Amino acid sequence: MTAIANPFLQGNFAPIRQESAAENLPVIGEIPPELSGMFVRNGPNPQFDPIGQYHWFDGDGMLHGMHLQDGQATYRNRYVQTRGFLKEQAAQQAIWTGLLEPPQMELPDGPSKNTSNTALVWHSQRLLTLLEAAEPYAIALPSLATCGSYTFNGKLQSPVTAHPKVDPETGEMMFFGYGFAPPYLQYSVVSAAGELLRTVPIDLPVGVMMHDCAITERFTIFLDLPLTFRPERAAQGQLPLAFERDRPSRFGIVPRHGDQTQVRWFEAPACYVFHTLNAYEQGDEVVLIACRMAEYDLTGAATDPDASIPRLYEWRFNLSSGELQERQLSPIPAEFPRINEQYMGRPMRYGFASKMAATPMPLFEGLLKFDFGATGTPTTQVHELGRDRYCGEAVFAPHPDAQTEDEGWLLTFVHDEGQNQSELLIVDAHDLTQEPIARVILPQRVPYGFHGLWVSDAQIQATRQVL
Repeated sequence: MTAIANPFLQGNFAPIRQESAAENLPVIGEIPPELSGMFVRNGPNPQFDPIGQYHWFDGDGMLHGMHLQDGQATYRNRYVQTRGFLKEQAAQQAIWTGLLEPPQMELPDGPSKNTSNTALVWHSQRLLTLLEAAEPYAIALPSLATCGSYTFNGKLQSPVTAHPKVDPETGEMMFFGYGFAPPYLQYSVVSAAGELLRTVPIDLPVGVMMHDCAITERFTIFLDLPLTFRPERAAQGQLPLAFERDRPSRFGIVPRHGDQTQVRWFEAPACYVFHTLNAYEQGDEVVLIACRMAEYDLTGAATDPDASIPRLYEWRFNLSSGELQERQLSPIPAEFPRINEQYMGRPMRYGFASKMAATPMPLFEGLLKFDFGATGTPTTQVHELGRDRYCGEAVFAPHPDAQTEDEGWLLTFVHDEGQNQSELLIVDAHDLTQEPIARVILPQRVPYGFHGLWVSDAQIQATRQVL
């Protein structure tokens, strides 16, 4: 595949190379005055033409930010200026290849580039951008300027996952880092004040691509799934990462401040999970809810196309009996699951996700709200975007005076393929069937990307004192 024919370099997957800012953007509807803060979304955006085959996961990180205040909207976008980004900027060309090419072991700065293009986390008055397996970068708000890599005062001993989990009650942050040489997994806990308290190894039989984890009030859950890394495949000219259909999935549950001697492992049929919705404790059981695929292939060549479609699933791990129950919660193709983050690790009633479109590309045609009610089997609301309109991950922004779990708004970027126009969509999270509360028309195209978050104005004021 040549770069010209690559679908991830065309249409609204194609990068934009200009950094810009615009104020007083046109609004269809009305931005709620209580919605005061910044929606920031990360995503891949290569600054130069890629070398070799390009995968969507390869592009340099670019942040797109929408600052909302007093019913007005301001937009800006900035590259995450990692060390690799700056080296390529100085060279005025791409230096590193990506996931679909052999590792460049001869490069003095390492065989891969930290693009910091995947997700973000807000913790201890800091905004950090994240990649799959590298150190995070600190970002200033509202400017989106890169402040530099962040290593927890030099204590960071491992890569950092794209999806740390922050306990809303204790303020602790849990993350893991995986690698393709022993130890294959390392688990860390950070205090509410931002101090890296401990890092412990967790034994795995082989290196795996572990994208997400989950927490409860007392436990952390690891997903040892059969997307494995084996160097012998690379020696045979194959991709070192491959899905092993005959290898079971394993779920490891460890006390929050425990170590590998305390991990309880549960086996289930082979599957892959990119993203968890939430987990919580219920009696003797730990309950995990996530978007599950029966298999996953990095090249997009899965043997059964339906097997690579994610759907909402539930796993129940009984810590007394050792029993595991697994069931599908919804038949609707769904990804990018989110909750009201104030319920992270605790029983929640509602979950949100993006509804996948029946297209060859990873496009999302609507928003979903799952109401788990008292039974745990969800009912579903759908917000349809309309023909040729596609969104990304929807982030929940709570009402500052919320009285209920779902009192707030969902925010996501939407692109109209027919009009080649991007916008910020604001939907009432209480009832997704209603018309949008507001649509903010953007001054330029926002390419499809990955994960975002909402940072209130009070948090933005605090981060200025830290960075």
